[in-house]
Amino acid sequence: MMHQASIGLGIRTRLLATSPQESAAQVMNDVVVGSHLDEEAVLAFAKDCDAVTFDHEHVPTELVRRMEATGVAVRPGADAQVHAQDKAVMRQFMERAGFPNPRWQVCDSHEAFVDFAEKIGWPVIAKTSRGGYDGKGVWKVDGPDDVATPFQAMGGLADGHQPIRIIAEELVDFTRELSAIVVRSPSGQGVAYPISETIQRDGICVETITPAPRMSETRQAEIQAMALDIAGRLGVVGVLAVELMERADGSVVVNELAMRPHNTGHWTIDGAATSQFENHLRAVLDLPLGDPSLTAPAVVMTNVLGGSEDDLTGALQHCFARDPGLRVELYGKDVRPGRKVGHVTCVGDGVDEVARRARHAAGYLMGDHNA
Repeated sequence: MMHQASIGLGIRTRLLATSPQESAAQVMNDVVVGSHLDEEAVLAFAKDCDAVTFDHEHVPTELVRRMEATGVAVRPGADAQVHAQDKAVMRQFMERAGFPNPRWQVCDSHEAFVDFAEKIGWPVIAKTSRGGYDGKGVWKVDGPDDVATPFQAMGGLADGHQPIRIIAEELVDFTRELSAIVVRSPSGQGVAYPISETIQRDGICVETITPAPRMSETRQAEIQAMALDIAGRLGVVGVLAVELMERADGSVVVNELAMRPHNTGHWTIDGAATSQFENHLRAVLDLPLGDPSLTAPAVVMTNVLGGSEDDLTGALQHCFARDPGLRVELYGKDVRPGRKVGHVTCVGDGVDEVARRARHAAGYLMGDHNA
């Protein structure tokens, strides 16, 4: 999707992919196959690039620093990106800067975890400081007998470069989850997309509704300003996604940060004047940023997760015949249960109607042919 955005801008893109079967590798003509964990492969890839950016957080921080040391423009840089890579570093920054954090503590032993939980009350959330994604590396720990599970799982997420630690966080009593997508350029220009409500299932985002229902323009502006403030203080270049939990009183707690085009912003491809992918590229090259405003009063993006339908392209016959206004992005991935293999976006005047259309199409693509 970032490659699609680059074409109209006349930007030549090169991809470091772990396999020719990766989504972007299927559609790009300048592909280098190699591991993002391999220093030699990463530095050789970066050598001929004017700028390097990322579509995930898993390039080790020390390798990002070594790329920067060669003189290539790495955006976002290591000093910013580490706050998306390491949740302990992110929590420390949030605490120092006064942004809304849950109660938390790095726990280097079972005993430290239990002590923290006994102080604030069970259940407690356990997270690995690095390596988690789409619900992996996150556990709800109900009592002392369950504490061993996250500590035992740490080894499976290690990348051999940085240590992984366990973080204990209070279980926030939230009513919904939100996403604030902002973009910042090296010259300091910033834009903010409308706040989205995100619906999660089993740790995976299944839908976004934009703008977030039942939120005043004033409150939306406050959250956008906070996200832009975080981006500015960290020196982020490109997209910053601030994932938030909203309590019943309307207050929010920062859950996680992502410094790349983000699944909760995929709706911008068809629902915003300038997509997050184009604005990310504009920021990386320090071009003036584009208009982030909505193209319709309501935009719903529903993720297509792997189900019983294997022929996704064939299933579009029904989806498009039923709803010519439907927009679909398929990722070229093999269908596996629960895997994100695409998304559907619908725009319109009312949330209920738009959501109904998006959910029907996504459901059909997942194998629900009875709706």
